Amino acid sequence: MLRVSAREDAPFWVVLEDTGQEVAIIAGYLGYVATRGFSRHTVRAYAYDMLAFWRWLAATGKDVWQVTTEDLLRYIEWEKRRENPQRPGRNVYRLADGRAGGVAVATINRRLAAIYGFYEHLLRIDPEGLPRNPVPRGQVSHAWALAPYGLLGHIRRRVTRSALRLKAPQRLPRGLTPAEVERLVGSFRTLRDKAIALLMLYGGLRSGELLGLQMPDLDLPGGRVRVWGKGGRERVVPVDGDALHLVHRYILYERPESEAPQIFLAAKGPHRGRPLTPAGLRRVFRYHRLRSGVLAGNPHRLRHTYATNLAQAGVDAHVLRDLMGHAHIESSLVYIHLTAQHLREEYDRALQRVKAGERHGGE
Repeated sequence: MLRVSAREDAPFWVVLEDTGQEVAIIAGYLGYVATRGFSRHTVRAYAYDMLAFWRWLAATGKDVWQVTTEDLLRYIEWEKRRENPQRPGRNVYRLADGRAGGVAVATINRRLAAIYGFYEHLLRIDPEGLPRNPVPRGQVSHAWALAPYGLLGHIRRRVTRSALRLKAPQRLPRGLTPAEVERLVGSFRTLRDKAIALLMLYGGLRSGELLGLQMPDLDLPGGRVRVWGKGGRERVVPVDGDALHLVHRYILYERPESEAPQIFLAAKGPHRGRPLTPAGLRRVFRYHRLRSGVLAGNPHRLRHTYATNLAQAGVDAHVLRDLMGHAHIESSLVYIHLTAQHLREEYDRALQRVKAGERHGGE
């Protein structure tokens, strides 16, 4: 049975055969992805994407060098229809008999992206062995582009999404209500866990950004933290004083003695004193979701809450983009005018200004 494993002698993941032998062609691709500066979490996700693709190849008897676009259409159907043992989400395919289908649309699209990159890698290392990439690329256009692409941004080549990409349902991100936040944060008992929750709630940090925080990244007098976001982008985020006060107290009174540079460490068990892992963070929130009854209380939902609160308080979309560390402003615009109540308030204010102008104009 194929499986994914962390490679001990390199900062990336690999796919292993039943014998424990690496699938060399995948290892080469993942190593290439890692050297391009992608995060360990991204490399891990691509490893699981390639694992799924390799299992399909094994199940269908396909040769990786002879896969066609038509084959990939069948692969998509296979992903959509295979059993999903996990609790079905809202964007998971439903089969005719009501059962949950395969993985979510976004996951299938990410797997197609990983497969596209994999075949691009094969074309680089052996162009004669592969006639073309079976994942069709979108058309290239030279549409006008906005900042931050600089003075020559207008000639930047923009590539549309692949024709194989599935249409994903467009849903607005939803934050937690004040009552849900109070219940979730109130369920945390340790200084570490409370500090983590408040950094996400009042700083908008992603899970990976929070776990990567080190001592020099804290600016307690200035009330801010330095964050390394996606793609190695650095930003400085102002954070509420209560959150930073909790972080300071955690460091003074609760953080285990350790040579690890990361701020947040495992508190008990055989890994005590080692950096808190993504799996460890998920376990913390999974426990407190059940304890508080806030089943939507995951780390990313706290980040959504942060952005929603700022957007509804009137923060400019460009400022929100910088605070959130978004690469494109479109990602920040979804938080503007999120609720019907907010839309109504904006409409009423605008209507009052219009009426006031008409009255003054008629005098």
